[in-house]
Amino acid sequence: MSVVYVLVPLGLLLSGCALLAFLWAVRRGQMDDTQTPAIRMLFSDEEKLSKDHEL
Repeated sequence: MSVVYVLVPLGLLLSGCALLAFLWAVRRGQMDDTQTPAIRMLFSDEEKLSKDHEL
């Protein structure tokens, strides 16, 4: 039973840190654009290939 006295505060501390990290990321704009990063990885190789073919 004494382990509960350690694990409950530790769990609350870790979840509080996760919440603070999430709020920090939201305020810094990390979650603003969810579509462009997924699309950007598709077009980066094509741009490099088109530049190589022009030479």
